[in-house]
Amino acid sequence: MELRTKINKYYEDINRKNKILEEKRREEIYDKIPEIKEIDSLIKNIALKASMEQIKNPSEERSIEHSEEIYNLKVQKTKLLEKNGFSKNYLDEIYSCEICKDTGITEDGKKCKCLQKLIVEELYDMSSISYVLNKENFDTFDLNVFSDKTYEKFNMSPKENMARILKIAKKYIETFDKDNDLNLLFWGPTGQGKTFLLNCIAKDLMDRDKIVIYQTAYEIVKTLEDRKFRNKGDEDKYNLYFNADLLIVDDLGIELVTSFTNSEIFNIINTRLLRGKKTLISTNLSPKELSNTYTDRVFSRVFQKFVPIRFFGEDLRWQ
Repeated sequence: MELRTKINKYYEDINRKNKILEEKRREEIYDKIPEIKEIDSLIKNIALKASMEQIKNPSEERSIEHSEEIYNLKVQKTKLLEKNGFSKNYLDEIYSCEICKDTGITEDGKKCKCLQKLIVEELYDMSSISYVLNKENFDTFDLNVFSDKTYEKFNMSPKENMARILKIAKKYIETFDKDNDLNLLFWGPTGQGKTFLLNCIAKDLMDRDKIVIYQTAYEIVKTLEDRKFRNKGDEDKYNLYFNADLLIVDDLGIELVTSFTNSEIFNIINTRLLRGKKTLISTNLSPKELSNTYTDRVFSRVFQKFVPIRFFGEDLRWQ
């Protein structure tokens, strides 16, 4: 099923379920407080009569009179609800998202936060990464898999280094909403736990209702090329590269580096920096190798905004 079709179905289902709940509440109240049923009937008849009168002979003064009558009836209705132990809003329309009223679009015509979150979740489901996040998160993170053998070059063991990085990651999450321009660059050889830790951060922030896009550099480039050259790119995914609360770019440097990829990746990351959006990057390349791989313009203006975090140790994939 196409992403847009799945999203439309989601909102249709939500609206249908809420309408059923509204009807059940109405039946409950009518059964327990018959006076409210009479009041609703009166309000309906007055509104209908007012509409007919306006069609035949528009009268602003009469319309105000009807409005006052309806208002007084609604006040009676509220008092009856509260007197019988119900909230005054018990019979109001029910929405899962009060911001967009379960339409996915806000009053100013923009995508609601709930729609953006839904798009991300659907993209994750379509790429099976939601399964990975259930396996790789802070609850399953095991510091003991890292060697406690001291590396003279770093004057610490991989385990000590990872404990330090773990603290940085958790502080990053706790201060995520602060305007601190904190972006991290995880670098080091393969099999050091970079991707696992990125998954931990992604899962934690998603659980806090943040909009998180997690893509390999290769997948980002493919989306960009599809959009630019094949006219089949996913516009929702493309826009989220710029607007998500957090963009995670895994394995930067494995993609085919061209002037096009240089320009587009620079545009995404730089735009996010200008908008105060957070970005995490992981790479098997050293900062020096990154500077040789990408143009000076990209490296000097973008990557200086990232805090480099080095990973080292044995390849955990072979343990």
